[in-house]
Amino acid sequence: METRIHLPEEEPPTAISEVILALRQQKTQPKHEKKHWGDWIHFAGQQTVVSIESMRNLARSATIEGLDDEEELRDAILTAFRKLGWWGEDEDGPYPL
Repeated sequence: METRIHLPEEEPPTAISEVILALRQQKTQPKHEKKHWGDWIHFAGQQTVVSIESMRNLARSATIEGLDDEEELRDAILTAFRKLGWWGEDEDGPYPL
């Protein structure tokens, strides 16, 4: 299952360190991995990952990729991003998380 999330255009980008802190506050165990095109966030013992498009450690959009049976982790990730002001997006357009 895949979920696209983003910040509204009028909002400033979020620092990757803020994302990691928000995820930890939801009792997850994120591990940040920097790549040349963006960032990956892995979670201990889980298959779910967050692929974040970033520039200079600032992010505006991401994709949550995970398994259907990791719903509790997915909910924690969405809660963390909701608290940061991010929105979801699907074929019908943006929606509040």
